[in-house]
Amino acid sequence: MKALMQLHATNIKTARIQDPFAAAQILRFCALEQHGDLEYARLVFDHMEHPNCFSYNTIIRGLCESERDLLEALVVFVRMVNDEFVQPNRFTFPSVLKACARMGGLEEGKQLHCQIVKCGSGLDSDHFVVSNLIRLYSICGVMSDAQRLFDTSVSEVKNDGNVVLWNVLVDGYLRIGDFDAARTLFDRMPHRSIVSWNGMIAGYARNGLFKEALGIFRDMQICNVCPNYVTLVSVLPAISCLGALELGKWVHVYAEKNEIEVDDVLGSAFVDMYSKCGSIDKALQVFESLPRRNPITWSAIIGGLAIHGRAKDAIDYFSKMKQARVIPTDVCYIGVLNACSHGGLVDEGRSYFDDMVRVVRLKPRIEHYGCMVDLLGRAGLVEEAKALILSMPFSPDDVILKALLGACKTHGNIEMGNCVAKGLMELAPRDSGSYVALSNIYASLGNWEAVSEVRLMMKEMDIRKNPGCSWIELDGTIHEFVVEDESHPRAREIHLMLEEMVEKLRLSGYTADTTQVLLNMDEEEKESALYHHSEKIAIAFGLISTKSETLLRVVKNLRACVDCHSSIKLISKIYNREIIVRDRSRFHHFENGTCSCKDYW
Repeated sequence: MKALMQLHATNIKTARIQDPFAAAQILRFCALEQHGDLEYARLVFDHMEHPNCFSYNTIIRGLCESERDLLEALVVFVRMVNDEFVQPNRFTFPSVLKACARMGGLEEGKQLHCQIVKCGSGLDSDHFVVSNLIRLYSICGVMSDAQRLFDTSVSEVKNDGNVVLWNVLVDGYLRIGDFDAARTLFDRMPHRSIVSWNGMIAGYARNGLFKEALGIFRDMQICNVCPNYVTLVSVLPAISCLGALELGKWVHVYAEKNEIEVDDVLGSAFVDMYSKCGSIDKALQVFESLPRRNPITWSAIIGGLAIHGRAKDAIDYFSKMKQARVIPTDVCYIGVLNACSHGGLVDEGRSYFDDMVRVVRLKPRIEHYGCMVDLLGRAGLVEEAKALILSMPFSPDDVILKALLGACKTHGNIEMGNCVAKGLMELAPRDSGSYVALSNIYASLGNWEAVSEVRLMMKEMDIRKNPGCSWIELDGTIHEFVVEDESHPRAREIHLMLEEMVEKLRLSGYTADTTQVLLNMDEEEKESALYHHSEKIAIAFGLISTKSETLLRVVKNLRACVDCHSSIKLISKIYNREIIVRDRSRFHHFENGTCSCKDYW
């Protein structure tokens, strides 16, 4: 910009700035180049006596690409429409339509659509313009108009239309959650570009359909379409959430073999993937090898260390980040507060929260308060956690109340737990968690009549408890199990291994902790229910399917119960196996009868 300003000054002194081409090139650099200056671009544009169409398009595009100047882009467009010397063209409308889409401005978008038809010159059939109209209607949820535009445009072209139109409409259906329509349209596409495949993978992953995203990724390879940088960035979150480490390793090797640059963005995705798949040492190795590190990269490694219970290391990396003169973001603070929570470091957590507010001057989000409530609640400081919630500048969400409710249950504060559970029911009446938690509180008191009332209420409202589910990856295939699962092809062998595990636990002197079964049944039934929890079934399957001493990695959708935690510690010693379990909130590394969490989770 410094060199550009000198050139601009020379052009003004020599009157060459009057040359529309010279002025337009100065404007283009300021508005669109990575090291430009949009405010300077706007000044250049405002001093143009008669901006040409190129100059209008340039400043509109620059404003559209800046999230905070979307409305200003529309203001400049209105000025262009009223300018008697120029007329919008096929390069004008896509940018303005993008601005409307990002703003959610459906009415403004409809006015633009009318303007496009009014301008004529085939603009309403230009694929670049039409694709942005479809995107606008899709983002605003008006899929009927999007589909109509698509059908009209495709029918006018013998080769079934531009692939961009197909991609935009598929993305629209993914955005509104109509996955059947998106998949049907995707399967009908006469030609699928790499963008088509990437859009499907990202759309499924974005909506929590991780197994489906991996299915699309595998189909892509079967069709001999080579994944690119965007593919890897899109698929890694799905791999992370499923804990599919072997597939994640394959993706990493693929990137290296195909010379795909592992920059700070892709590097952050790899760090996050290795962390969430249970290989924190590999995550550290990737982090240390990155040529550049940004706040997202630091957040990924700090958060990864936190969920593995390595609180001291997480704090150490947070200090290293500050030493590298990287200003911590609010996400970095979520990671370090989470580390303090899992490590029971109450004083350190209070200190970091205070540092964020008073020193870095970041406004705490509800997630930061959630971390603090979890930290205090785990440590038994339930009253302080409640006081913090009451001091928040906004109402608590269900996550914060669930954290407080869990603390009440763990530390026996039944009275407060009862109030919190009822508050949760009012806040999220369809969420099964609050009903189950209240039922468990009553069950822990032996109040089976109250338990029945809560269960009846759930039945009448058709609210169902989320079933416990665990999965384990072996040879690139993910095997999923639920409580008392009998559906697996090797169910008989798994059942025999469960019986063997139970017998060896008994011979080791272990007694099942039936206090965790909050159901009105006899002790034998309670023991049987505990033995068939989904993570134990997954471990049994792992034991019969792998060689001795092979590390087992299990992912569970809920928090591990006390009995499972205690028994898996002993199973790791009996079978001489390292077992890594990722539950809803953290990792547990079981080895030789101990757990990395030191029984604080």
